[in-house]
Amino acid sequence: MNFSEVFKQSNQLCKVSPDGKYLATCVQYRLVVRDIGTLQIVHLYTCLDQVMHMEWSSDSLFILCAMYKRGLVQVWSLEQPDWHCKIDEGSIGLVSSRWSPDGRHILNTTEFNLRITVWSLCTKSVSYIKYPKACQKGMDFTADGRYMALAERRDCKDYISVFVCDDWHLLRHFESETQDLAGLEWSPNGCVLAVWDNCLEYKILLYSLDGRLLSFYSAYEWSLGIKSVAWSPSSQFLAIGSYDEKVRILNHITWKKITEFEHPATITNSKAVVFKEVEKRPVVSEDLSIRQLTVDNALFSTQSKYEITQLPVQVPVVKPDPERANPKIGISAVAFSADNRYLATKNDNMPQSLWVWDMQKFSLLAVLEQTAPVRCFVWDPHLPRLALCTGNTKLYMWSPAGCISVTVPVEGFQVQSLFWHCTGSSLVLLSKDQLCLCYTDAEEQK
Repeated sequence: MNFSEVFKQSNQLCKVSPDGKYLATCVQYRLVVRDIGTLQIVHLYTCLDQVMHMEWSSDSLFILCAMYKRGLVQVWSLEQPDWHCKIDEGSIGLVSSRWSPDGRHILNTTEFNLRITVWSLCTKSVSYIKYPKACQKGMDFTADGRYMALAERRDCKDYISVFVCDDWHLLRHFESETQDLAGLEWSPNGCVLAVWDNCLEYKILLYSLDGRLLSFYSAYEWSLGIKSVAWSPSSQFLAIGSYDEKVRILNHITWKKITEFEHPATITNSKAVVFKEVEKRPVVSEDLSIRQLTVDNALFSTQSKYEITQLPVQVPVVKPDPERANPKIGISAVAFSADNRYLATKNDNMPQSLWVWDMQKFSLLAVLEQTAPVRCFVWDPHLPRLALCTGNTKLYMWSPAGCISVTVPVEGFQVQSLFWHCTGSSLVLLSKDQLCLCYTDAEEQK
């Protein structure tokens, strides 16, 4: 693995363009666009205030910068750097801004979720959508960009509206059979809309594009319900992470549970491999040259490696404080690999462990036990390999071949989050106020 030089960034605002050619970062009120190959600056824009949100248009031609405190959105063009667009929501305020799939409309959600304003860059027309619900994930587009589903709240009831994105006309409007809708998400093939209730009620509903209720699933009736949801890329599986520390898998034919994955405190499954991170201080030879010490900053930092642990293995468990709000319990994150073969999960009761499941055998495949809580994990967009970070100076990767730990050769660079380039050829690593690229060798993973 090779690493690039380090660049500044603010608020973790760093994104690769959808075509993979550019890297955009925000540094306070400046927007910096670099060529992804050379990392040279190709465009530099100055915004009116500190940027709180930044997003590429789907065709990589425009960049949206939102300044929520000022109620402002600025749009910049890569083809015409002198062209600029400013959207001012005024006194009604702004809490969210995003692109429509066509990259020519901007959807702004006002304060208190009073309405969504749809701004057209082409015609300069404005349209309004009333009653958007303030929830975890209240808006989602189909993968082909044709339809938008929106959660609404009116007359103390939940509703769902499906809009056609070409002209924003209403296709379907129906009441959702939820007590307090918490989120919705289209299947990757755009045929099914998953809708789930708030954390106090375990209920997930499956709707067709025309608003028909295809099925619903409820695992139990006691007080804590669904915490995370993820579709498999093939749309064949729906993974539901719950507060009871289990992941349940529904199939796309009957919408019934086909299996459930538990996260036991003691691992006894002989088919599972437990990789434990072990830290050690490097021994520096006295005859090591000054030049070598200068070049390799990583020599002075704690090194780590993975060791395979003999079963049974006790997984470190953190007991939540019942006196504190939003206790850290249950499955907070689930993610499928691009080939649908593997599922990665994180149980907040066991923050230092990452679990990998084989979706062909429906069994536990591997557990990565870190020395610090897992902050972020993400699958390669093409290969079955998983990258993760824990807020220290290291990058960790898992693949069916095993695990590796790599120290970022930049002094004091603590990896807070990361994401893959769309080709899988590199990773963007983010610290508190810096970023760097890690170039991976894709061939060795095949």
